[in-house]
Amino acid sequence: MIEAEQLHARILSRLDMTRDMEDEELTELIYEVLQEASQEEYLPLDQKTMLGKELFNAFRKLDLLQEFLEDEQITEIMINGTQNIFIEKAGRIIQSDKRFLSRDKLEDVIQQIVAGSNRLVNEASPIADARLADGSRVNVVLPPVALNGPIVTIRKFAKEAITMKKLMEWQSINSEVSGFLALLVAAGYNIFISGGTGSGKTTFLNALSQYIPKNERIITIEDNAELQIQNVKNLVRLEARNANVEGTGEVTIRDLIKSALRMRPDRIIVGEVRSAEAIDMLQALNTGHDGSLSTGHANSPKDMLSRLETMVLMGMDLPLPAIQRQIASGLDIIVHLGRLRDKTRKVLEVTEVLGYWEEEIHLQTLYCFEEAYKEAVNVTEDEEKREIRMERKVSGDWKKIAELCHREKLMAAGYHI
Repeated sequence: MIEAEQLHARILSRLDMTRDMEDEELTELIYEVLQEASQEEYLPLDQKTMLGKELFNAFRKLDLLQEFLEDEQITEIMINGTQNIFIEKAGRIIQSDKRFLSRDKLEDVIQQIVAGSNRLVNEASPIADARLADGSRVNVVLPPVALNGPIVTIRKFAKEAITMKKLMEWQSINSEVSGFLALLVAAGYNIFISGGTGSGKTTFLNALSQYIPKNERIITIEDNAELQIQNVKNLVRLEARNANVEGTGEVTIRDLIKSALRMRPDRIIVGEVRSAEAIDMLQALNTGHDGSLSTGHANSPKDMLSRLETMVLMGMDLPLPAIQRQIASGLDIIVHLGRLRDKTRKVLEVTEVLGYWEEEIHLQTLYCFEEAYKEAVNVTEDEEKREIRMERKVSGDWKKIAELCHREKLMAAGYHI
């Protein structure tokens, strides 16, 4: 049976390396080689079409990754070396039967990806974050750090920006909570979005941004540009930069936040707070930039506060009470997201930061998601893997727990609830 790598080698031997070949010319060469191969061994039309697409992607695009990237149902691609490729589809992780031809080919694809984001990755600097042209987030880890070969993880984002209306259709939030948050964003409340990995923090931040008044000047700051702020004309997008080969030229999130404060922003949006930049973000929130937004990893709103305290201490040696006062003064609302056992993503809690007294930050839950505990159970048996799967659909609704305490910003903006 003729293998794709044999066809790849034949095409490579006929390429004219002295000039750039147009896509049409390459396509003609691929199908010329496929026609010759089909004379040696019968190739069904569907197989010939599939091979033609794979070979074109191998020469012009991201090899077999291209097929995964074009499949809108796939949300995550995980490459563990050349032989083990996993994808997440409809919330379930499955192993693909696709394989890279060689480690060299996989490394070529990696270099193509990171070069597109002006990043560098090699044995001396084996870890890199990058993004694809469609905004998909890419993490790369190379040997010797990765023991089982080059590791690539790609988080895909929807081609069209996800709106709050779409989130309501997916039952990630209801109209009451959505309308409440829309008022808070428009009135200039500082909102922090927390949640675990894959809970949809960036997607939710994008959706919230649709409620920002269109006449404001917005500055976004990110490690890798992923935000899709909607319908804001006066928008400045800033992206951090790693150091070059000589170890110079690094531009950190902290540097960008400090610079943003001199750019006359109405609001500052920090894509994700991970480290010492938390102190600069809090200073921005406490210096008149109302309506700013950010995200961070945490298991609950209270845990998010503890993580922020730790991150501030990474950047500046301050007494804990001083840090807590800064957090309590800067943050107004924490929206906590979660990914439930049925793989759905939901707003689990909307919490108000009441203030700092008695040596702690006090919180008040405004809305929370409560399960109905009436789960539809679908039991399926996978004969090949000899597994029994129980698919439980989580149902429930959002319950209002308390009224908003601090309404000064709402009243100043002319809103009433």
